[in-house]
Amino acid sequence: MTATYKSQDSATQARKWHALDPIWQGGKEFVCQGLPHSQLAPTWQILLLGDGSPTHLLQLLTSEKTEVDVIDMSLIDIDKDGAPTQIELVPEPRLRRQVWLRTESGQRLAYAASWWDASHVDEYLQNRTLPIWDSLSRLHTELYRDIQGLYYGHCEALEDAFGEKGPFWGRHYLFWHDRKPLTLIYEVFSPYLQKYLGKMSQRD
Repeated sequence: MTATYKSQDSATQARKWHALDPIWQGGKEFVCQGLPHSQLAPTWQILLLGDGSPTHLLQLLTSEKTEVDVIDMSLIDIDKDGAPTQIELVPEPRLRRQVWLRTESGQRLAYAASWWDASHVDEYLQNRTLPIWDSLSRLHTELYRDIQGLYYGHCEALEDAFGEKGPFWGRHYLFWHDRKPLTLIYEVFSPYLQKYLGKMSQRD
């Protein structure tokens, strides 16, 4: 079964961010009920389906501070940018941010692209080198992480960046603040995390 949370672009349209070419994808029903453990191990489900901060969880796993390398801050205005359909909930004009999440010692653990209301992004990302959760926590911003979709697929650029073979697991979600969508985030996690979480599925 697949969900309807597909990107807006065609398969041939070049993106300027690293989306997975999905082998499988699913929507809210899988987020709510979880996946068979033969498809995604329980420890990985906690990472992908949990509503906690991934940067904090990565820090707990690795015992190292989670650092952010910002690789892109681009004004995309009204462009849908090949993003998940929920980008339509983010007010225009929009800004796209891309980062690597890594350990303090330099091991890349995850990739994230996010889309923001460009006219208000500076209010929430006052220090753009901090993880999003850290920035918002310092402002005491109340948030709801609304996971919308899951992906399992390939991306050559991420294989090169992680130094790991795919396929990879990813997800996208909305952050809500004061009953309004604040940002849309698309995250992909490195298989390197198997060092801490074990195999990604019980059939591996």
